[in-house]
Amino acid sequence: MHVVRRVGFALIVIATGALAVAGEAVAQVPQPWQIGMQPAHSPVQQLIESLHDLVLVIITAVTLFVAGLLAWVLFRYNARRNPTPSRISHHTLLEVAWTVTPLLLLVVIALPSFPLVYFEDRAQNADLTIKVTGHQWYWEYTYPDNGGLDFSSYMVPSDQLKPGQLRLLDVDNQLVVPAGKTIRILTTSADVIHSFFIPSLGVQRYAIPGRTIETWVKVDQPGDYYGECNQICGTNHSMMPISLKALPPEAFTAWVAQAKTKFSDAAPAEPDEARVRLAAAAQ
Repeated sequence: MHVVRRVGFALIVIATGALAVAGEAVAQVPQPWQIGMQPAHSPVQQLIESLHDLVLVIITAVTLFVAGLLAWVLFRYNARRNPTPSRISHHTLLEVAWTVTPLLLLVVIALPSFPLVYFEDRAQNADLTIKVTGHQWYWEYTYPDNGGLDFSSYMVPSDQLKPGQLRLLDVDNQLVVPAGKTIRILTTSADVIHSFFIPSLGVQRYAIPGRTIETWVKVDQPGDYYGECNQICGTNHSMMPISLKALPPEAFTAWVAQAKTKFSDAAPAEPDEARVRLAAAAQ
């Protein structure tokens, strides 16, 4: 018996280690047939996953309890066992229990939920502000703290992908941020409602015409992180990927200097041009 337990424990440790290594290797991109969340790479996403795990435990326990109760009632109180049914129509203790228990469960869920909503709502002492503008169908990124640096980000068409680039996810110009810094993100839209969503970073905000909505992110380590517009916004909605590159602070400073030169003479893409490029990508 002790040998079996030791072997079982060893297998669990090995499997856990393998999952951890695999998680680090594929943290920033979705995987085929993935049903769980991507590994968290920001404080907000870590809290989101903690809340998710708590709610999952609660709803699993409730489901098992209700299923067990139904099974017991079907077994114990069927017509064969009870040819003369009970006429009890009121039980004060039970009525109090099934009223108070769900209320307590909702309180348990609410206690971490409300602080999380306020935590992800506003950046405290942000190191950098980035304005994100949604267009049909591309993203525009503006860095007001860096001389108004502004550029557009389009999906790379499938027939123009370079080795290592991801179909429907990679873009020509990535959103670049410094890792380990608090980044304020301001979202808006130039046409219809979009949604700026990066799963592994816990970032999701609507981009609404005429409004500016705030959220924030603090990427815990350098790397590439991917997301999508997840608000249906028209014909090429599926061609609005988000590719974010987190750099060490020193490398980010160097990138800003290069980007100012690169995009200084680049005129913003006109809507007609955007439609032409994305229509060609769809073919």
